[in-house]
Amino acid sequence: MKKIKQFSFKITLVVFAIALSSAKLLNYEFYELEQTIDKTTPVDYLPQKQNIAFKEGELLSYKMHYGLVNAGVAILEVKPDLIEVSGRKVYHIVGTGFTTGTTDWFFKVRDKYETYMDKDALLPWMFVRNVNEGGYKFSQNYTFNHYTKKVDVGGGEKFDFPAGVQDMVSAFYSARNLDLSKAKEGDLFTLNCFLDKEIWPLKIKFVGRETITTELGKIKALKFRPIVQKGRIFKKEEDLNVWISDDDNHIVLKAQADVLIGSIKMELTKAINLANDIAKAN
Repeated sequence: MKKIKQFSFKITLVVFAIALSSAKLLNYEFYELEQTIDKTTPVDYLPQKQNIAFKEGELLSYKMHYGLVNAGVAILEVKPDLIEVSGRKVYHIVGTGFTTGTTDWFFKVRDKYETYMDKDALLPWMFVRNVNEGGYKFSQNYTFNHYTKKVDVGGGEKFDFPAGVQDMVSAFYSARNLDLSKAKEGDLFTLNCFLDKEIWPLKIKFVGRETITTELGKIKALKFRPIVQKGRIFKKEEDLNVWISDDDNHIVLKAQADVLIGSIKMELTKAINLANDIAKAN
């Protein structure tokens, strides 16, 4: 049961998860971030990627269900102010997940994820993860150097990574800028994420177009199915589905996972300061 509840909040962040609090860079964090960006390297060295999907000040709020129980809340927020580091502009994006109601009594969750993402390259410079799930706590602080293609995970450990690698939060924002206008049923999209000291390929399959009902009204959606490993948590590969808005925002509207001992659902309840109009259905 503990693993299932932990997994429910990981869904929020990994599959276009997923996340409230605002925190300024601590002095040591800002120093580390400065060191990852080599000032001797021309700023146009990194690939330039246009971002039309989100902007500063965007906030997405979700409610989490475990079966019929309202289990928690997840919030993703792009902070209003860009950070400038070594001549590059950086988004500060914070995701938090926390339990509510009766779930909070017997299994308290207070998870916080942060990414510092290059505005022009849409790549992460730093990833901070603080997990508190039922008394189980751990922290991670990764600094990425996209010039040397190495990530420093602390303790003197560094790992190589391929070009374009993302962390588990920046992957969500990078994926929102994929061109899905010509997506066909069965198309597979892959993003490489660095997590827990290894490269994890996040693969999602396009299923089709639907109109779904949300708390924001009826919205045109694109349905995706992340490729999952069946056995430990899922019975079948198609037991996890995600619906995103069929517009230039590409925000997650709903995610549902049918697991071995129940169902986990995440639904959008609030969307503030979107970069584009949402695809409301007539």
